[in-house]
Amino acid sequence: MRYVAAALLTVLAEKEVNAENIKMILSSVGVEAEAEKLALVVKSLEGKNIDEIMAEGTKQLASMPSGGGAAPAAAAAADAGAAPAAKKEKVEEEEEEDDDMGFGLFD
Repeated sequence: MRYVAAALLTVLAEKEVNAENIKMILSSVGVEAEAEKLALVVKSLEGKNIDEIMAEGTKQLASMPSGGGAAPAAAAAADAGAAPAAKKEKVEEEEEEDDDMGFGLFD
């Protein structure tokens, strides 16, 4: 994924998507490029329009189902009944303890 992200950054910089430019971006953030993965990304994007690739990907993402896991969990919770007040208080206490984690932002 980092190779694709670096390729997209070269496009944003209005430079050619090639191994040298991708390698330069990766090295600027301390990532050593693997030649095999780098070659695969460059070969896959060679001669293609990035805007068209992104538009096609957006269409595919729109068709993917998302969510759906909450309904069974909610049904199971409803079957189990309401949570006891003691358990709810314990959760609130834990949240309060984690709020500042022992230090302030400007200390």
